[in-house]
Amino acid sequence: MTTSRTHGQRRAARPKSRHSAEKQTLTAAGRAGFAARGVVYVLIGVLAVRIALGSGGGTADREGALAQVAAQPFGRTMLWALVVGFGCMALWRGARAVLGRGPRRKAPSRVLDGGRALFYAAICSATAAYAAEGGQGSSGNAQSQDWTASALELPYGQVLVGAAGCLLIGIGAVLAVRAAMRRFLRQLDTGTMSHRTKQVVTALGVGGGVARGMVFAAAGIFILVAAVRFDPDEAKGVDATLRSFTQTPVGPWLLVAVAIGLVLFGVFSFASARWRRL
Repeated sequence: MTTSRTHGQRRAARPKSRHSAEKQTLTAAGRAGFAARGVVYVLIGVLAVRIALGSGGGTADREGALAQVAAQPFGRTMLWALVVGFGCMALWRGARAVLGRGPRRKAPSRVLDGGRALFYAAICSATAAYAAEGGQGSSGNAQSQDWTASALELPYGQVLVGAAGCLLIGIGAVLAVRAAMRRFLRQLDTGTMSHRTKQVVTALGVGGGVARGMVFAAAGIFILVAAVRFDPDEAKGVDATLRSFTQTPVGPWLLVAVAIGLVLFGVFSFASARWRRL
């Protein structure tokens, strides 16, 4: 009788042990993904500051950030580490979309995570191609214009591109508003933070999130303009979008402010790698 009970307890423990191992794996994947995201955003922000101050060249986008990584000692190894990180983020988001449990894991949340998983899978693939080609690849601005031109050639292409621009504007607005409302704190384990750490992380999340939302919204406006004018050259990647901030009445200082915000968001991503509930 005792032996039978022991075997039953062992069988019951196996699924729990397996579930625990899966959770630990996905948690590690998520943290690696947030760290990779942080590296890219910090570098984009630094490049944008240099452009605004006229002290450096290069492009302030993902390709420019990857070029900075590639130029460092062991740069190729670091690039492949970013590939792993973005792959981990795609895996974590995909797992949340498919396997997530709880009252908040409703259909819209799953669809959102699924979309993010596809986005990071594309980033992972593009980064892997960049690393494999030794740092060669077309700029984000050229890619944005090529994609827009291809889309405009489709049936109802002008409508589709316009809808994509409106969607991107909406995403940017939501990101900025949610950051300003500090909604991100709900996803962080703030109970383990000191009061000072929580203040710093909150400032990083608000400033970084608002800046990130501004960039998304601005890029969406350019895509919408491209649709209205039926001109793919109006579409802009991240680099050209950031440079457009220098054409405002406040000159390069708006770009400096947004660039600093992107650096803050990169640091916030590192904080998310540490304190995010995964």
